[in-house]
Amino acid sequence: MGKFTYENTIRIDFEDRLLLHLQTVIGNKLRRSEAFFFSWRDDPSVGNGRTTVWLHSGAGITFKYYGSRPPALNRQWLEALAFTANSPSGLRIVPEPAEPTGAPAHMGEDAAAVLG
Repeated sequence: MGKFTYENTIRIDFEDRLLLHLQTVIGNKLRRSEAFFFSWRDDPSVGNGRTTVWLHSGAGITFKYYGSRPPALNRQWLEALAFTANSPSGLRIVPEPAEPTGAPAHMGEDAAAVLG
């Protein structure tokens, strides 16, 4: 379980695998100076609502991982997340799609740069 922190006030737990995919998509958008919304559903313990933050290049964002090894990236999931990030409503979490048959199962972190 990892932690996403926004402006040192909002802290939300995400699985390390999801968090790395979010970091990759968010990093690619911010590298291009593209501001956007990021929304997620809140845990039932905090009201079962949803939270939306405005991500921009000046925002204080931290990605904290609790696992010692970075998970492999799923190109299809990166593309699906990037698609939502480019929509008017902004980045939202979508289920991880299966990799197409015959394609490499996962790519290394460096290969994700092609999405940027």
